Amino acid sequence: MKSYTKSHELYQRAKLSLAGGVSSQFRLSERPHPLFYEKAEGARIWDVDGNEYLDFTLSQGPMILGHSHPAVLQAVQQRFIKFEGHYHGWFDNVAFSISPSRLEAGPPGSPCPVPWTEGIPPEAKDDVIVLPWNCLDLLCDALRKHASETAAIITEPVMCNNGCVPPEPGFLEQLREACTEYGILLIFDEIITGFRLAIGGAQSYFNVVPDLALLGKAMANGFPISAVVGRREIMELFANGRCIHAGTMNAHNASVAAALATIDELNGNSVTLYPRLFQLGEDLRSGLKDAAETIGHEVLIQGIGPVFHVGFTSAKCVSDYRGTLSYDQQKYVRFCDIMREHGVRLIGRGLWYVSAAHAQGDIEQCLRAAREAFEQMR
Repeated sequence: MKSYTKSHELYQRAKLSLAGGVSSQFRLSERPHPLFYEKAEGARIWDVDGNEYLDFTLSQGPMILGHSHPAVLQAVQQRFIKFEGHYHGWFDNVAFSISPSRLEAGPPGSPCPVPWTEGIPPEAKDDVIVLPWNCLDLLCDALRKHASETAAIITEPVMCNNGCVPPEPGFLEQLREACTEYGILLIFDEIITGFRLAIGGAQSYFNVVPDLALLGKAMANGFPISAVVGRREIMELFANGRCIHAGTMNAHNASVAAALATIDELNGNSVTLYPRLFQLGEDLRSGLKDAAETIGHEVLIQGIGPVFHVGFTSAKCVSDYRGTLSYDQQKYVRFCDIMREHGVRLIGRGLWYVSAAHAQGDIEQCLRAAREAFEQMR
C-alpha cells in the first residue's frame, strides 16, 4: 500500500492559496488527491513520497520524447550573457547585477551575479553569465570558455539605466562579430534607445544590426505596447508555430493606433526632428556643465542626443557600471529637490530625456533653474 502523506500535506497547503489547490483543473481528477512530484526521467516519474510510476500521462501528452530528454535539457539549459548595470526587466533570470554595491559585485574581472531583489531562486543565477560593460577582452574570454552553453548575449546598446554610458568605439561591432562567429544570438534591449536615437533606434545610429531587438512604450508615445523584432529566420519560428507568441493585450487597438501615429510623426519629420532633438540635448548638456563648473561643482554628463545622465563626481569619464558608483547620489537628490522647487521635474537616478515637445525656451528655463540650484548648493 503506497503512502501519500507528503503529497497530502502539500495539497492542504496549496488549497490555502490556489482555488482547489491546483494550477490546472486536470489535476483535480487525481486520486486519492492531487499528487506532487519531485523528479521524472524517461518514462518514469517519482512523487514526493518516493513512489515510482511508469508514466502514461506525459503531461497530458506533449512529452513525446519522455521526461528529461538529454538533448532537450541541454538546449534549455543554455541561457545568456548579460552586462553589469544593464536592466532588462523583472524575469528572475535577467534580474541580476542591475545595481549591486561594490562589495556585492565581486572582482571587476569576474563579477558575481547579484540578485536585484529578494524572492529570486538562488539557482536562477546559473542561467546567466555577468560581465562588465565595454570590456571586449573579458567577453571574448567568456565566449571561448562558455560559447557551447550560451544561447544569447543581451545588452542595452547604450547603458542608459546606469550612467547613460555609451559603448566604446568598436565595442558593438566586435560584439556582433563575436556572436556571428560563435553562432550566438545578439539581442539589443532598445526599450530606451528605440526611436530615441533614430527612427531605427540604436542599431541604426551605430549601424550594428542584432538578431533580435526589444521595443517598448516609446513606440506609442507612452501607451502600453511592446514588440520583439528580428531576423526573418528567427521570426519564422513564431510564424510556423514552433515558438509560442501570446499575450492578453496583444494588438490592443488603442495601443496599436498610438504606435502607428507616433511612428508616422517620427518618420514624417525625421529629417528635422532628430537633428533638433540632438541639438536641444547638446545645448542642455553643455549649459548644465558650464553652469555647474562655473559655480564650483564637479559634474559628469554623459549620453547621446536626447538621453543623457548627470552625476556629481570628479571622474572625467565612466565606461562601465562600477564607474557609476563614484557618483554622489545624495548630492544629486538635493539637486533634484531644489530643481523641483524651481518648477523642473527630474528623475532621481540622474537620467534626463528631451522630447519633441521641448523648445529652446524650455532649455533656457531649465538652465536658469539649474544655475540657481547650483548656487544654493555651494
